[in-house]
Amino acid sequence: MRERIDMRLVVAAVLGLTVVAAVAGLPFFTSERYILRVFTFAGVNVIIITGMALLFGYAGQVSLGHAAFFGVGAYASAFVVTQLGWPWIGGVIVAIVLTATGGLLLALPSLRLKGHYLAMATLAFGEIMRVVFTEARTVTGGPDGLSGIPYPSLGPLAFDSASASYWLVWAVAGITLLLAANLVRSRAGRAMRALHGSELGATACGIDITGIKVRVFVISASFAGLAGALYAHVVGFISPSTFSLHVSVLLVAMAVLGGTSSLLGPVIAAVLLTLIPFSDAVIPGLSRSALETIQEWQEDIYGLTIIAVMIFMPGGIGGLLRRIGTGRSAER
Repeated sequence: MRERIDMRLVVAAVLGLTVVAAVAGLPFFTSERYILRVFTFAGVNVIIITGMALLFGYAGQVSLGHAAFFGVGAYASAFVVTQLGWPWIGGVIVAIVLTATGGLLLALPSLRLKGHYLAMATLAFGEIMRVVFTEARTVTGGPDGLSGIPYPSLGPLAFDSASASYWLVWAVAGITLLLAANLVRSRAGRAMRALHGSELGATACGIDITGIKVRVFVISASFAGLAGALYAHVVGFISPSTFSLHVSVLLVAMAVLGGTSSLLGPVIAAVLLTLIPFSDAVIPGLSRSALETIQEWQEDIYGLTIIAVMIFMPGGIGGLLRRIGTGRSAER
């Protein structure tokens, strides 16, 4: 038994190191700015979906308003850096604190709801914030958005190239994944899994289900705010259309496709679904008409992905990976 466990750990470690090497080494294999930007966007989505995986995949809560937290983080960091003259790291801290506070204020009343009522409450929050982003012109620039947002920098170190921005985003994504992995292995993680399995059962075991829901929602919101701060400074321009309901639906599709009780599954789903509208970056020779068709139908693709996963693969990618691992263990 010990040999079997050790072998599985070795395989996991090798796969993990391979993935890390592939992610870190991409700029050495291509210098095309477009490709690096696309995979940088994937890294931003990985940060958000890590928080969504905790909220949806482990705690069993659904949010259709995470695009709003993404936007709050982006606008908060962009405003304090461009208008108040704060350093970039100060903008990131403000973004995290503000979104964590907003997540707390939304979670306290909303997480007493269940099922589709909770989803509708978070959807309403997302739509309210979209209106705020459009109307608060002095802070957000209104429908025209904010431009001229400086690149991330730490003292004299500026991440002002496509490769530097790529490494920064994926380094932060790696840190958030490590934090989330430690969390799900802790007592709080076990409580989240119990909550996902049965709220009544978790309550009977003495778990503070409201407290767990609020804490995981705050963590998830702060991850979205962090991603927003990175996105604003990497791209240099943000507008309300960047944080629409479409983005929230995309995040839910990533979480559903990724599956429950898994961090690796949602990360894979985040990368795959991010690449759909940029298919020409990963499929050489893809015609312009084919790309335009994919982009035109991308919302439908996301919706069909959710439906197909619920019908044919309820456990998502995470469940599929667990079945493959169980099958290999049984063969031994």
